[in-house]
Amino acid sequence: MIPISPVESLEAASVHHDIQHYMRPGMLQLTALPPLSLYIHLPWCLKKCPYCDFNSHEMRAADLPEQRYLDALMADMEAALPLIWGRTVHSIFIGGGTPSLFSPESIDRLLGDIRARLKLEAACEITLEANPGTFEKDRFRAFRAAGVTRLSIGVQSFNDDYLKTLGRVHDRAQALAAVEEAAQAFDTFNLDIMYALPGQSMADLKQDMATALALAPPHISIYHLTIEPNTYFAKFPPVIPEEDMAYDMLDFITDMTGQAGLNRYEVSAYAKDAHRCFHNLNYWQFGDYLGLGAGAHSKLSFAHRVVRQVRFREPRLYMEKALAGHCLAQVEEVSRADLPFEFMLNALRLKEGFSLQQFSERTGLAITAIQKGLAEAERKGLIERDFVNVKPSVRGFDFLNDLQSLFLPPSR
Repeated sequence: MIPISPVESLEAASVHHDIQHYMRPGMLQLTALPPLSLYIHLPWCLKKCPYCDFNSHEMRAADLPEQRYLDALMADMEAALPLIWGRTVHSIFIGGGTPSLFSPESIDRLLGDIRARLKLEAACEITLEANPGTFEKDRFRAFRAAGVTRLSIGVQSFNDDYLKTLGRVHDRAQALAAVEEAAQAFDTFNLDIMYALPGQSMADLKQDMATALALAPPHISIYHLTIEPNTYFAKFPPVIPEEDMAYDMLDFITDMTGQAGLNRYEVSAYAKDAHRCFHNLNYWQFGDYLGLGAGAHSKLSFAHRVVRQVRFREPRLYMEKALAGHCLAQVEEVSRADLPFEFMLNALRLKEGFSLQQFSERTGLAITAIQKGLAEAERKGLIERDFVNVKPSVRGFDFLNDLQSLFLPPSR
C-alpha cells in the first residue's frame, strides 16, 4: 500500500475518486465484474478484549457520536458512488467493534440511507455483529425490524472462567439469553466460538461445543485463539494448548458439528444447508467489496485493474476527513504479479475450492499464472483437481498456509 501524505491527500483523493482514472487502459482484461458487497465498520466497544487486534476503540454507549458517524458514513458513500455506479449490492455486513452498541433507530437510519443510494439485490443478506454484553430484551427484534436479516453473535465461550480470561463483558447466562432471543428473531444467525483457550482441556471444549450445538445455530464460526501483535496478550502472553492439541480440538469440532448437521464449507465456518454466509463467501471467491467507516478496506474491480483502498483508521479523524470529502488514507492498484496469490489466499480457504474459469474472470489473468503452483501443490498432495475445478485436499486444508505459500509472487 502507498500511504498518502496529508499534503497530497486532498489532491490524491480527488484523483482516486475519478472514475476516468480507474477506467483507463491497463494490463488486465476482466470480462465481467464480480458480485459487490458492502462492509460498514462501526468501531466502538464497551471494552477492548486482550486478544483483539481489530480497529476497535473503547467508549461508553452513552457517549457514542452515532449521528455524526452516520453522517460521515454517508459522505464517504457519496464520494465512492461513481466507482460502483449501476452495480447491485448482494450483501451488507455491519462489523466492528460492537455494532450492537448503536441503537436500532441508528441502524434503521443507516440501512434506509444505504437503500436510498444503492441498488440492493431483492434477497440482500444484511448481517449485524452483536455481543451478548450489549444485549437487551427485544433489542434483536428491533434490529430485525430495521432490516437486518442475519445476526452474528460474538459468544466466544459459554464457560464463565474462559469468558473472564478473554476479557469479555458478558457471562454464560447472558450468552444463552442472547442466542435464544436471536433464534426467535432471525431465520439465520451465526455464533462465534473460540478454541485453544488458555488452560482449556478437551473436556472443557466438548462442554462448550455441546452447549453451543444444543442451541441449534444454523451457522458457527470457529476461531483458534492466536496471539496477535500489539494486543494485551502479546505483552502478557497466556499459556495456550500446544499445536498438536489444537489440531485434535479442531478435528473434534469438525466431527461434532458434522453430527449436528453443520458442514464445514470454509476453514473456520460450519453451516447447515442454505445458511452459508454469502458476504464471507464473496470475500473468499475474490468478489468485490466497498468498505466504509474508520479503517475499512475496499477491493474494487474495473475493466483493466483491481484496486484496494483503506480509510483513515482513527474514528474522529475518519469523521473529520469523510465529512470534508477525502477519507482515503491509502490507495493501491494490485499488481499483476500479486493477483494470483491474492486470489489463491482467499479461494483455497473454501472446501469446494474454485473453478479455473472463476480464476480468469476475477483476476483477468490466464491459468498459466498459477500453473506452476498447482503442479507443485498436486505433487505434494495438497490439492485435488480436474480440468474444471481445483480444491484443497484434506491434507491441504490441514496445512493451508503451506498450500497458499506455493502461490507467493517471486520476491522482487
